[in-house]
Amino acid sequence: MKQEMPNWLKQRSELTPNRTALKTKDETITFQQLFKRVQVRASNLSQLGVKQGQHVGILMRNSVAMVETIHALMSIGAVTVLLNHRLSKSELNWQIVDVEATYIIVDDEFSDNVADFHLIINEQLSAMKAASLSNAVPRHFNLDDVATIMYTSGTTGNPKGVLQTYGNHWSSAIGSVLNLGLQTEDRWLLAVPLFHISGLSILMRSVIYGIGIHLHERFDAKIVHQAIMDEGVAIISVVTTMLKQLLEELGETTYPPSFRCMLVGGGPVPKKYLIQCKEKGIPVYQSYGMTETASQVVTLTPDDSLLKLGSAGKPLFSSELKIINNGIECQPNEEGEIVVKGPTITKGYWKREEATKAAFTDGWLHTGDQGYLDAEGFLYVLDRRSDLIISGGENVYPAEIESVLLNYKGVKEAGVIGIDDEKWGQSPHAFIVTAEEISPVDLLDFCRSKLARYKVPKSFTFVDKLPRNASNKLLRRELKKIIKEQSNDKD
Repeated sequence: MKQEMPNWLKQRSELTPNRTALKTKDETITFQQLFKRVQVRASNLSQLGVKQGQHVGILMRNSVAMVETIHALMSIGAVTVLLNHRLSKSELNWQIVDVEATYIIVDDEFSDNVADFHLIINEQLSAMKAASLSNAVPRHFNLDDVATIMYTSGTTGNPKGVLQTYGNHWSSAIGSVLNLGLQTEDRWLLAVPLFHISGLSILMRSVIYGIGIHLHERFDAKIVHQAIMDEGVAIISVVTTMLKQLLEELGETTYPPSFRCMLVGGGPVPKKYLIQCKEKGIPVYQSYGMTETASQVVTLTPDDSLLKLGSAGKPLFSSELKIINNGIECQPNEEGEIVVKGPTITKGYWKREEATKAAFTDGWLHTGDQGYLDAEGFLYVLDRRSDLIISGGENVYPAEIESVLLNYKGVKEAGVIGIDDEKWGQSPHAFIVTAEEISPVDLLDFCRSKLARYKVPKSFTFVDKLPRNASNKLLRRELKKIIKEQSNDKD
């Protein structure tokens, strides 16, 4: 039996029509106003040919128009494909073809990167006169239907499209609020991209909870700091690099009592920053999650935020967590793979039956991440997938970069690792074995043409051979030793 719910935005506009839904530097919009604008956009998209069940890409910056577009596609019943505008043209084109998108709704500044597809230019859509609203009757949501698809890089090969259902988003919102609590005056500052699950989940929570979003196009520490200090912001989601910049901006001052939650994801937070926050009375809640879990699946509760420094916390109320090693559940403080289960977990990957099958065992999702539970059941994440590079909160897989490098004439072998970066936490560094003499500058230009900027190696080391084991598997730990030795030599 299908479990249906009313269209979330329609329901919210009827329950609390005059509450603030969105606040930007230019305007403040209530839930009722947002719903009316979404009706117009949904009707116009229908007039342009967008239909229920189609896969429709969104390639836009954070904006009111992007929020309207996401809600409008949900009202129509189309599946929203969130595209990362930081990706290169070739990366975007691959994802659009793979997901079989019928239309791409795009900010004009990005249209050249997707020119080969059926585009709906946002600026032109926004300028359209309101079509008849008869075609924009809000739908009920079937919780098992796929609402959104986001691509996540894999440890090998091309990225995979993660299927996120309405039920995933609903359960994520409910699990979060049972952990963090809810106050009617809460305002959530959104400065992370809406094309990431961290940003999209805030949008879903806003409508479900009935709280306003302070929407920022991008993160600017000075502007965000001012919003927290002066505009009643209660909650913000950040990654470690953003937290570091906010601490620098805060200086010797403290946040007002209205600020009650600094939710930090994207990898473990260095203890020195947690200690600084403790000294300043900043309520930092570390969280652990991924695209496949529709945002956080583990979070440190307010009661334990200062007692378990370095922990990601315990599972949200509807989620389960365990650590396994060779198929056997680990004892407390024993390291192994983190596996999770619950209603926030994806139903699988788009057109990747084998990958989906490999990712699950009896309903448990294998995260590929390493960690352990202490005696009280608190999760400590040791590695976000052993090969993963987290640069400014973005997941970067070495295999993806290596694949690009190996397509450059003269590159015989390539190995990529993450190295410490004062600004971004980590940045990619490539080890190259060449068959002929090549120009590092030309190689760098080639990478820039094929990869998003944050994936481009910041530096190269040319070597005679790469360290491998008997199975010819690249030993990245040995590459890290080389970097460490080079660093020691400089000291």
